[in-house]
Amino acid sequence: MNELQQQRLSANIHLLGNVLGETIIEQEGHDIFELEEQIRALSKRWRTGDPAAGAAIKALMPGLIDDLPRALAVLKAFTTYFQLVNLAEDEQRVEILRDRAREAQMTGVPMRETLAESVAKLRDEGLSEAEVQHILDELFIVPVLTAHPTETKRQTILAKLSTLSDTLEQITTPGLLPSEERELMEQLREDIVLLWQSDETRDRPPTVLDEVRTGLYFFEVTIFHLIPKIYEELERVLAEVFPGAQFRIPPFLRYGSWIGGDRDGNPFVTLAVTEETLRTMKETVLKQYNLAVDDLYQHLIPAVTRVEISDELRESIVADFKIVPENEVEVLERFRMEPYRQKLIMMFRRLRATRTENERPWDDRARNPRAYRNVDEFMHDLRIIERSLLANNGERLARGRLAALIRQVEVFGFHLATLDMRQHSARQREAVAEIFASYSIFADYQALAEADKLNVLTREIGNARPLTAQLHFSAPTNETVALLRLMRRAKDEIDEDAVQTYIISMTNTASHVLEALLLAKDAGLLGRIDIAPLFETVSDLDAAPQIMAALFENAAYRRHLELRGQRQQIMIGYSDSNKDGGYLRANWMLFLAQRTLARVCDQYGVKLTLFHGRGGTLGRGGGPANRAILAQPPESVRGRVRLTEQGEVISTRYANMALARRHMEQLVNSVLLTAGRRPRFAQEEAWAQRMDALSDIAFHKYRALVTQPEFITYFHEATPIDHIGALNIGSRPARRKATQGISDLRAIPWVFAWTQSRVSLPSWYGVGTALEQWCAADQDASKLAALREMYREWPLFGTVIDNVQMGLAKADMEIASLYAELTDDATRTAIFSDILDEFQRTERLVLLVVEEDQLLAKEPVLRRSIKVRNPYVDPMNYIQVALLQKLKTERNAGRRQQLTAAVLSSVNGIAAGLQNTG
Repeated sequence: MNELQQQRLSANIHLLGNVLGETIIEQEGHDIFELEEQIRALSKRWRTGDPAAGAAIKALMPGLIDDLPRALAVLKAFTTYFQLVNLAEDEQRVEILRDRAREAQMTGVPMRETLAESVAKLRDEGLSEAEVQHILDELFIVPVLTAHPTETKRQTILAKLSTLSDTLEQITTPGLLPSEERELMEQLREDIVLLWQSDETRDRPPTVLDEVRTGLYFFEVTIFHLIPKIYEELERVLAEVFPGAQFRIPPFLRYGSWIGGDRDGNPFVTLAVTEETLRTMKETVLKQYNLAVDDLYQHLIPAVTRVEISDELRESIVADFKIVPENEVEVLERFRMEPYRQKLIMMFRRLRATRTENERPWDDRARNPRAYRNVDEFMHDLRIIERSLLANNGERLARGRLAALIRQVEVFGFHLATLDMRQHSARQREAVAEIFASYSIFADYQALAEADKLNVLTREIGNARPLTAQLHFSAPTNETVALLRLMRRAKDEIDEDAVQTYIISMTNTASHVLEALLLAKDAGLLGRIDIAPLFETVSDLDAAPQIMAALFENAAYRRHLELRGQRQQIMIGYSDSNKDGGYLRANWMLFLAQRTLARVCDQYGVKLTLFHGRGGTLGRGGGPANRAILAQPPESVRGRVRLTEQGEVISTRYANMALARRHMEQLVNSVLLTAGRRPRFAQEEAWAQRMDALSDIAFHKYRALVTQPEFITYFHEATPIDHIGALNIGSRPARRKATQGISDLRAIPWVFAWTQSRVSLPSWYGVGTALEQWCAADQDASKLAALREMYREWPLFGTVIDNVQMGLAKADMEIASLYAELTDDATRTAIFSDILDEFQRTERLVLLVVEEDQLLAKEPVLRRSIKVRNPYVDPMNYIQVALLQKLKTERNAGRRQQLTAAVLSSVNGIAAGLQNTG
């Protein structure tokens, strides 16, 4: 960021801060404003090394907590400040992107991580036009939105922040008239007052359908409108880099969703909810098409007195008139001189009829003849218009808004996003066991050895007779079976892409996959869906290649693969593997699993698509997605990838149109490059041996911590984990089972709690010990030099170490020590002393490896952002600690409820300040 850019950011933050200050005085009075300013000033002094300032903040806390309305007002002030600062930083990022784009245009050098850069690199690697076309034909990129509960902002707040962002952009536009500036400032003040008077927290957990609607918000606001722009840009760049070449660009970039289909551990995702989700997604995309067709109706005004139309278009209009009610004929006749508008009116009304049909039960066969039966019929009408324009001097018109709508229909169909279904392996195993027992196939299927399970499953998959013609089993088994039937109905009633993938959580045997295939076959889905095993834990990742090899050897599964075009989707989980084995072990096991799975698939002639279950934080596979993709084994991506977009990451990436476009370009850029000629490293085997040793040391260090008797006590007493479940930010329970251990705790609240307490343990713990012990072994002074070489030359190790730097920089042991005081001396000594020692060790060793004297030396913008944010986040941590301390002794139920509400407000505020939370 240059000086001018920094000045723009500072001016915007100052503007928003001033209006917020005015709002606090107006809404709460001078006393609250002065108290907030006092705490902020003390926090700044404490950050500059004044220990007395920290003591002064602590001294303020008891009195503040005793007056909860004042505490909540202070929390609201800091929370709102961060919401506004985040908008200002987003606006600044947009301005920087525009500056870089202008510079690229002037210099002729493509901007980094853009489509222009990736296509130019493919050319420079020596790829021919035919090879680039092959890459395009095989390209497959599917971001998948999930409802994982780390987004603390309600949809109402997201919408208000979007309005504020638009206003801020307008205010900073040069050349405004004084009257225009006054009006915009009044609008800004009004919206900040509304933000102040709103409540960030919900008074109840969101329903699954609430989460569905929140996900759909981002489709309506950005994704639906941006998709054709990405394709248009790729077309432009290809024409520029390969002049004269003709490329076909298939719909390679699509979207998926888990929201409403992920039933692993979420009892609220019922069959009725999933069906309603599918209907709601169809209604959303049909509504968008209605709006787009109406826009085309206003736009396509060529008259037959000026240009001809095709016979095909004329005949289609005649055919449409046959299904038009008599009372509408006269209206349509008014447009006989403008046939494109005439056709579009009928298309608009057919879409409306389709939306009405979407509300009917799927078993109701009394269909409206005007409704589109499927997306192909709608596309057929659009192509008729396109061909007529192209044949009659309308090429420019065909390549404009109409082309954008055609691309949207190619991508979104009548389904909007493919809805994945996820089920736990134990649930489907219990269902199969019950079915087999019911038909006396096996009385105790679960007791069979794995080889015997595979034999019986293979036999039954090949058996033509149905197993579940009637659902007379237990309720859980009936629902498990009915889910597959619902998937078949969705493909028949909505479109083939409405559902494509069935994911099996906690897959650890080949029989888990064949059980899903048996249920799919029984539902009439053999060859119509992907069966995707999800390998999550360290041991499961290690076993994954052997499991897949066993499946590829299985006759029934080979038949399934033939029907799926020899394509296999495999999902790998970043969250549970990290919670299970620590940061370094998880990352290395994920890398090894990907590399070995790719080799197994190559061996059996199977085309692999890896599905990366990444979260927002570093401890859950977060960090820049494009760099992470390029750091994967070259053979594991090859232009095909699915990856989750979870929680607060969705709003970070998709709330702002310009930033969403940047994210999409970065994603496509990296995946395109994986399909090119990737670099090979002569020393990779030696590096891999070092990583084996490093990850083994880190794993034992991590396990030694989390298995200490005092660890669970520390986790529950020195983090807000026991309150996160009450935050009402997700429909899914925080635990798989009602236990207090970490094994059944979901990875998201695990990471969320460590982030709130500023430890960020999942993103760095164990790395320092690994680096130190490996370098110290054999007293070999050259080992540090070897690590430095790995950092410079190997994308994997470079990405891992840079992410550790980020985790260390966002952690804060001074603040973490406040949380440590919430537990007893023995627990604090056993756990926090170890955490502190490892933090200091990791920071020291990482700086030695990267050869810098401060963390994030190569990321000055991020480093400065963290430094500037800390004095504003710290007060909320002080307040949260004081609230947690008070809750330990408070016995009055009403008072405890108030204190808990205040804790949740602090969680919201800290999440806004730290951004990536889980």
